[in-house]
Amino acid sequence: MIRAFAIVLMGVGLASCDVELLPTPAGHSQTIELEEIAAEGLPDQRVTVWLPPEYEEDAERRFPVLYMWDGQNLLDPAQTHYGKAWMIQDVMKGLVAAGEAEPHIVVGIWSPDGMDRYRVYVPQFVEDADGAIADNVAEMAGGPIASQRQLDWVADDLTARIDSQYRTIADPEARTIAGASMGGVMSCFAIIERPDVFDRAGCISAHFALVAPEIADGDAAQVERLWDEYLTAKLGAPDGRRVWMDHGTVGLDGYYAPWQEAVAADFRRLGWQEGEDFTARVYEGAEHDEIAWNRRMPAVLRWLWRDE
Repeated sequence: MIRAFAIVLMGVGLASCDVELLPTPAGHSQTIELEEIAAEGLPDQRVTVWLPPEYEEDAERRFPVLYMWDGQNLLDPAQTHYGKAWMIQDVMKGLVAAGEAEPHIVVGIWSPDGMDRYRVYVPQFVEDADGAIADNVAEMAGGPIASQRQLDWVADDLTARIDSQYRTIADPEARTIAGASMGGVMSCFAIIERPDVFDRAGCISAHFALVAPEIADGDAAQVERLWDEYLTAKLGAPDGRRVWMDHGTVGLDGYYAPWQEAVAADFRRLGWQEGEDFTARVYEGAEHDEIAWNRRMPAVLRWLWRDE
């Protein structure tokens, strides 16, 4: 079971269903690949930058930026392990055409292969775990946890590079961080650790259980304690930040209800107002894959980017 769980966390489920997309107008966008970027203490980084059609159309305009984990799964099904992608470019074009969002640059941070993905995405505070939780973390990671290092590289080095090379709005209020599964957990970790850089977070199908579901269920009190202690020490007041968290009910997402509720309860306890500062949604029948995430990404972004 642990090995099967590792494979799921490295990719997505295998459900097959049609994609429902917002209308997408004609327009020329541009995709740039930045490969083999050296990052101290981390696997080499790869980044995909998507520039919206408006970037070329208006040479004076500056743009907010949507950063997303697992960048290889965002734009092109041929780049993914399972032939499915978020098709985030279509989501963005549809929202803009409907007048529901400003055009954004999208920056996809590719995840490394194998156990390195878990090692750089599981929050650093799991180092405080013990017993079966610690054993499962060690087995899944295969080396020292490096999520803080990964986050700081993105927050310091990558954002500086993007801001210097593209016409961005270099302000936390204009930067959103989003991802799914372990990428969803990493998005929450990012907005908590680096509010100086990110002001919005989409924690989609977030694997708040941290480890294999049966291991988490076997020591639920410790998983809840890890989150409780971390959030108590680090979350702080909203100060304008917004966090979206959600999960489906099928496949791996079917395990997520108690863990999302535990994290949401901590947010409430620490003074975050549900519906204003954060939201915690459940999507009945939704699976753990890019098809499901594509379908609800418009709702995620509408809520995070709303005017009020």
